[in-house]
Amino acid sequence: MKLDGLRELSKQLQLLPERVARNALRSAVYAGASVVRKAVKARAPVATGKLKASVYQKQIREHSNLYTQVFFVGIRSGARKKRDGSKDFSRDAWYWRMHEMGTNKMAARPFVRPAFMAVHEEAARAIATKLADRISEETRRS
Repeated sequence: MKLDGLRELSKQLQLLPERVARNALRSAVYAGASVVRKAVKARAPVATGKLKASVYQKQIREHSNLYTQVFFVGIRSGARKKRDGSKDFSRDAWYWRMHEMGTNKMAARPFVRPAFMAVHEEAARAIATKLADRISEETRRS
């Protein structure tokens, strides 16, 4: 995979005010993460639909800064406690790892990794396109 023009975009990004640069980069990386999220949802098993509904994306603020934005695409999993203290497994697809990795009695039926591998180039192009659009939009404003 080869993306042309990223050095120029990076230089243009550094010329923008910090807040504008951070917002432009965040929206660009969000666009790339959305491509991956949609691909994972499309490949998720649909026995009940819970697994598909549990796919999400979010920004990891601890690892994001002015020139680095990190987004996570994952599946909500794990039990939550009910008000009475018991565990509630009803809202999350806690079993997604069994589908993805398999168990000693069930073969793996991966959907997250193949989805990422199928669209990672498209996601990178979406990031570059969105970043170029946002930079040109912000330079027109100022």
